[in-house]
Amino acid sequence: QVQPVESGGGLVQAGGSLRLSCAASGRTFSSYNVGWFRQAPGQEREFVAFINWSGGTTYYSESVKGRFTISRDNAKEMVVLQMNSLKPEDTAVYYCAAGGWGTANADYPYWGQGTQVTVSS
Repeated sequence: QVQPVESGGGLVQAGGSLRLSCAASGRTFSSYNVGWFRQAPGQEREFVAFINWSGGTTYYSESVKGRFTISRDNAKEMVVLQMNSLKPEDTAVYYCAAGGWGTANADYPYWGQGTQVTVSS
């Protein structure tokens, strides 16, 4: 079992950048696939980005493709979501999830508590 922990959220102006990190306690995080999801107020939690355990496979939602980059450093047991060209509609609580493969919430058994990202216009 693994417990993801997110960090790096905050307030940024539109067009700016933020870097979210996800680390985990428990079993070796480097052996897990990881997904990032987000949930805006009044909306369902949605998929943002995925990276497999080795870092060799990544994919993104259409809404963030070309602006967000997911990567991992297995030596540091960390996954990073670099978010550039942020828009107000990116405002949400961002969650790191581990142990899944797809784009659905139900695909992932392990979830962090989330970190708030707010983009001002």
